[in-house]
Amino acid sequence: MNLLLGFADISIWQLVPVAVVALIASIVGGVSGYGTGALMPLVLVPLVGAEPVVPIIAISALFTNTSRVFAFLKYVDWRRTAIVLAAAVPTCVLGAWGYTRLSSAGAALVIGGMLILSVPLRRLLRYHGVKVGDVGLALGAFGYGVVVGGTAGSGVILLSLLMAAGVEGAGVIATDAAISIVIGVVKISVFGLVGVITAQVIAFALLIGLVALPGAFLAKTFVERMPVHVHTAILDVVVLFGGAFLVWGALR
Repeated sequence: MNLLLGFADISIWQLVPVAVVALIASIVGGVSGYGTGALMPLVLVPLVGAEPVVPIIAISALFTNTSRVFAFLKYVDWRRTAIVLAAAVPTCVLGAWGYTRLSSAGAALVIGGMLILSVPLRRLLRYHGVKVGDVGLALGAFGYGVVVGGTAGSGVILLSLLMAAGVEGAGVIATDAAISIVIGVVKISVFGLVGVITAQVIAFALLIGLVALPGAFLAKTFVERMPVHVHTAILDVVVLFGGAFLVWGALR
């Protein structure tokens, strides 16, 4: 497989914004726990279409989440990681398979819709201060598996579940990353079996993943300096407009 063919008909000037957004999204994700899956579709869809986006992000996320785990290793809550994975992995397979059945317009609708819904969902869960025990965490993870298997930008659901289960601070970022590594491997396996892992998918995933590697370690520097509410508000606006743009494009 010639990975350079994955960049056919795409200029270096089109790849620069992808690399820049990948680094920014990685830093934002290292600070807040989410952002990569929400921001990357905004630059990828215009270049490659909607269909390859979830596989690209699934592969590239292995790089970002692995670096995040190493950066925040001592904060990982391994017990809750096991609970979430036991419940989410089976339904993740179903969600990933369902995504491969979608048309390009259908994929854009799913991704755009999830991005738009992620903003009010996060704010609603935070406003009501939802709290769950181990059983509630498992039930929530069961539903999360379906969503994460077939969308990008759904990481806010897992973050909300972990916080509702009592995970706090850097533990949320670390535990989310540990869970996401396994979920990513499951998604990639499904995508590989149905034949949607192309040279283009691997090429873009490697570009994003390698550029984003330092993001988690840079994020550790910003955690104590950057007001989280500021970048969260900016990210919300970008995600809402980006999601609306994807939905509008799919419905044209």
